Amino acid sequence: MAGMRMASPLMALRDGHSALSVGVLLALFSLAQVFLAIPSGRYADRHGLRRPVGLAVVAAILATSVAVVVPVFAVLCLAALVTGGATGAASIALQRHVGRAAHGATELKRLFSWLAIGPAVSNFVGPLSAGLLIDHAGAAAGDTSGYRAAFGLMAVLPLAAWYLVRTVHELSPVLQPAGATPTRPWDLLADPMMRRLMLVNWCMSSCWDVHTFVVPVLGHELGFSASMVGTILGAFAISAAGVRVVLPVFAARLTEHVVLASAMLMTALLFLVYPFMTGPWSMGSCSVLLGIALGCVQPMVMSMLHQITPQARHGEALGLRAMAINGSSVLMPLLFGTVGTVVGVSVVFWSVGTAVAACARPAWRLRLPEKAPQRASDKA
Repeated sequence: MAGMRMASPLMALRDGHSALSVGVLLALFSLAQVFLAIPSGRYADRHGLRRPVGLAVVAAILATSVAVVVPVFAVLCLAALVTGGATGAASIALQRHVGRAAHGATELKRLFSWLAIGPAVSNFVGPLSAGLLIDHAGAAAGDTSGYRAAFGLMAVLPLAAWYLVRTVHELSPVLQPAGATPTRPWDLLADPMMRRLMLVNWCMSSCWDVHTFVVPVLGHELGFSASMVGTILGAFAISAAGVRVVLPVFAARLTEHVVLASAMLMTALLFLVYPFMTGPWSMGSCSVLLGIALGCVQPMVMSMLHQITPQARHGEALGLRAMAINGSSVLMPLLFGTVGTVVGVSVVFWSVGTAVAACARPAWRLRLPEKAPQRASDKA
């Protein structure tokens, strides 16, 4: 999905589509996840890991293969819709599995830090490899064969996901007690901690969307090659992966609310200066620092989410989170495209940076109460 999300906008821009059209295209990567997130979470609660991932792999391969055969804007929109939905469903199943396999807050932070390296590496491998194929597999400038090659590689990658997950041991399902009152996803929002966590997660997810949207647009305006745009996005991904490699080492010393509030303040500062960076080295440096800030967020959010929600509803809570942030990811690129077309992409950076700074206080209030040591009888 990361490779498609970089290559598709570049092809749309090459074919003369506007920044608003690119915003629509990027929004479609999240649209299916808005409607599938909660059903996917409940499906994962019932069926575990392998079945949801298997269905997602099939959908992603089929959708991306169509883009290889017919690489036009309408088909790119369809591929974005399906690959986004497939990736979201697989991620929810994987996150639920890892959260259930962990024991205690420290292990949650450690395991989710390791798990979060996967998407960070994907955000490097996908855009960079797609950019290289676009630049070097095409016979001439404006040739579509480079884009076909990039889409073809993206269609093969999901097979690796299935190869790795096919032998994973399934955990036993957590069943609701007999006679329990039926629940709705919205009941989870009755907890003030859950509401604050959703707000912080939405805000930082919007920052990721801003960067993904603006870098290809800025790079196109500044005359950067596809490889250079992919490298800048890849530098962001490498730094996000790097900080997630370090986090497990310090998991026992890290406190979720401190990490989240610090990451938000650092992001706000970087968004203030990013529009003034007009060279590949300066943009790359900002991308690296932004990757460090945003790379810390997901492991802390996932750790907190599994601590404040009932075990039998982990998939449902993950679905609610995914629906919220992907609903934002549908609307935000449309807003970014409109604002970017009318007043320029600098205003997009500054507006989102201001919102991030304002949300640092709710992040600081996400302090979890101290828990008594777990007894052996409780573990049993």
